[in-house]
Amino acid sequence: MDDAGAAKDDKTPRTARGERTRRALLSAAAQEFGEKGFHDGSISGITRRAGCALGSFYTYFDTKDDIFRALVNDMSGQVRDYVSPRIAQARDGIDAERIGLLSFLEFARDHKELYRIIDESEFVDQAAYRAHYENTASRMAARLARAAAHGDVRADVEEVHAWAIMGMNVFLGLRYGVWDDSRPAEEIAAIANALIEKGIGARRD
Repeated sequence: MDDAGAAKDDKTPRTARGERTRRALLSAAAQEFGEKGFHDGSISGITRRAGCALGSFYTYFDTKDDIFRALVNDMSGQVRDYVSPRIAQARDGIDAERIGLLSFLEFARDHKELYRIIDESEFVDQAAYRAHYENTASRMAARLARAAAHGDVRADVEEVHAWAIMGMNVFLGLRYGVWDDSRPAEEIAAIANALIEKGIGARRD
């Protein structure tokens, strides 16, 4: 593709107003797909929720698949951006995992559509589905490696531990974030963190 073609196909917003419109469409898509699912959700439903003209949709997205793919990436980034700054406040590597789960539970409770959208992406766009979990596990593995270097966890922690902790967090988020959010998130995070500390915490002589 030549430069002219690339410029024509580039749907990145070039103004603050354009970015606001794109953001409104993504937020509307989260509501539409969260309530109806991908197959029953529609572009007209998205634009109606966003309060913008149908033509505005095609300024930023080509198809329903296109906005769904962008939404999966966007929601994955929202989780990261919500959790990461809070983890930075942790006192050590074990506490970082407690805060990570606590923050994720908070996010899931405020964005219950997250699970339906991510789960459906396995069948709509498997690459985006896989990237969501691989990127999350990669960040967790790097965090555990730093914790090991500081002596907070065992020296032999590896990728398997990251995936195991992530799997636990995903299902705790489903059970105590989406299905029933009545139990204090701090309590759930503390119980899970005790398992992590006993499993991979550094041995103190």
